Amino acid sequence: MTLACILLAAIPALANAQGTANDMETDFGSRLSATLDKKISKGFHWFAEGEIRTSDNFTDLGRYQAGTGLTYKISPNFKIGAGYLFINNKNSSDIWKPRHRFYGDASVGFNSGNWRFSVKERLQYTHREVGNPYQSNPNSLTLKSRLKVSYKASSALTPYGYIEFRNVLNDPACSATWNTANQSYSDYSFEGYNDAYLNRVRGSLGVDWKLDKRNSIDFYLLGDYCYDKNIDTNAEGTKLKSLTYDRTFKGWLGIGYKFSF
Repeated sequence: MTLACILLAAIPALANAQGTANDMETDFGSRLSATLDKKISKGFHWFAEGEIRTSDNFTDLGRYQAGTGLTYKISPNFKIGAGYLFINNKNSSDIWKPRHRFYGDASVGFNSGNWRFSVKERLQYTHREVGNPYQSNPNSLTLKSRLKVSYKASSALTPYGYIEFRNVLNDPACSATWNTANQSYSDYSFEGYNDAYLNRVRGSLGVDWKLDKRNSIDFYLLGDYCYDKNIDTNAEGTKLKSLTYDRTFKGWLGIGYKFSF
């Protein structure tokens, strides 16, 4: 699956209609999170988590979320998990838009001395209310692939870094003809939810600090480059008004607390 993500990264889909990429925008914010992790049996854990995020250069609350899930370590090098997240996100019009996300993931890793290398794949299904189904899919699927390396510096400190790719698997697709004379689209048709393309590359550097047997804190810096398709059609889905791609870079300063019991 990771190879598929790299191939999609090299060839982002632009649909069958000419689109334009907007100038890249930048934003910075923070992430504060807390997690409870309960060992049920050997290798089997239940967790609950919550997170708040600020945006607009740390000045505005942009998102909060809460969720729960299960993980199972099949072997020292292979783990699977599944979970649910309720997400409330503020859009560009300052309107809160709730969504429900279900996901399943699998990770494999190995140790080499104090180093650990791992690959994680996560498939996400997200449901949200949309005003115009020709512009956004109310039931989106995404695939995230993460490559991570960490180093056991001491019994308490573990620095790490990772890179992650996220692919949209079922965005709205369309075909249309761009008329240069009047700068508009004609012959528009909706072709279903079958457009797949890379829409985010993420990188992070951090350190996990184990305070004691039950408590740990994660400090990290994170950067997101996002590439999101923005379709504007009429409500009947018979006319394409514009097709653009929004490019953004978001920088995050994050702190996460974890209590294990």
